[in-house]
Amino acid sequence: MDRKDRQILRELQRDGRLSNADLAERVNLSPSPCLRRVRNLERAGVIDRYVAIVNREAAGYPVTALVQVTLARHEREVVEAFEARVRETPQILSCRLLTGSSDYLLEVVMPGIDSYEAFMRDTLHTTPGIATINTSFVYGSIKETVELP
Repeated sequence: MDRKDRQILRELQRDGRLSNADLAERVNLSPSPCLRRVRNLERAGVIDRYVAIVNREAAGYPVTALVQVTLARHEREVVEAFEARVRETPQILSCRLLTGSSDYLLEVVMPGIDSYEAFMRDTLHTTPGIATINTSFVYGSIKETVELP
């Protein structure tokens, strides 16, 4: 990747709906070479996909919880069962493997606190192999971006 590819990525991260003509103008290329570069970035897997970023509150999910999970045991079956449960649960937006005292960090969205209680009772508490769960509720955001530097 060269400087021009990085310019293309910066512009597409800011507005993934740019037409090729507008993108080419912003990065000072003619449309044909610009499109060729975008297609190369897609083929190389640098551009993974195009998505819409939805406002959580406007979509009815104003509550965000960060949930640290520690497993009681780390046998393959326990880990696979937990990770399968995570993948099938739409309220879990992300699940990160961690070093340190917790094994996983979940980002969970809910319409309200009562929904979170039901999520805990029906989803996490019924998942075998969990030793501890620690929840922090997000009450503000200083920075939130999907743009890579």
